[in-house]
Amino acid sequence: MAAQFTTGTDAGVKDVPRLAARGVTVGYGGRTVIDDLDVVIPPGVITTIIGPNGCGKSTLLRTLTRLLKPSSGTVVLDGEDIGSLRTRDVAKKLGLLPQAPVAPEGLTVADLVARGRHPHQSWLRQWSSDDAGVVERALAMTGVSELADRPVDSLSGGQRQRVWISMTLAQGTDLLLLDEPTTYLDLAHAIDVLDLVDDLHESGCTVVMVLHDLNLATRYSDNLIVMRAGSILAQGHPRDVITAELLHEAFGLQATVIDDPVGDRPLIVPIGRTHVRLAP
Repeated sequence: MAAQFTTGTDAGVKDVPRLAARGVTVGYGGRTVIDDLDVVIPPGVITTIIGPNGCGKSTLLRTLTRLLKPSSGTVVLDGEDIGSLRTRDVAKKLGLLPQAPVAPEGLTVADLVARGRHPHQSWLRQWSSDDAGVVERALAMTGVSELADRPVDSLSGGQRQRVWISMTLAQGTDLLLLDEPTTYLDLAHAIDVLDLVDDLHESGCTVVMVLHDLNLATRYSDNLIVMRAGSILAQGHPRDVITAELLHEAFGLQATVIDDPVGDRPLIVPIGRTHVRLAP
């Protein structure tokens, strides 16, 4: 299905980044989490941020969405300092799915997805048939049209994630940031959600997400950002980035890297202590 969610920017120009951080330093309570970090998010691809717990993955994502303000450095969105933009204007350009979002009790799927149109509303511009059409397309793209009248809190975990992604699509942006979209999902539902993310990418969306499952990250990503202790160790296509040496450096993980039998990506095979065969 062709993408019908655009920001009005020239997102088709592949050498112009939609989103970038320049010399960003971010911390909490006097503790620096990310220090002087530079990163460019390439347009039109799926970028996944991976790294051990506490390395700054979600902090980086939250900084890129302006939920966290860096103590130094700049986040640039479509060529402008994101800190100088109005919240409404940022929401028209960038959609965010945070970790484990919660909908108000009793809210229906259609009502939740319709909230994605709030950045486009004002006292001069009220709800219109155009807004209704965007909501219908967002529901259809995520495969939840038949759930429109169901309360969100009655859905399964996988269905809820699809509904929340539908709401971000209803914002009318082709830049989506997803913070651990497969958290608390079993493997089948995680694959279902990531297949949806891949469909959105194929329809023209630029996606940035944080994942913990390394093999899912390599399979569904065009660009990996590998972090450790608030810094970027490596960035690039999974084929170029994932090695046994990097996994040990980033995660302290002993593993073998082989070819994925169902795709042209690397497959990570962890090696536990009980599986190491000692030479006689």
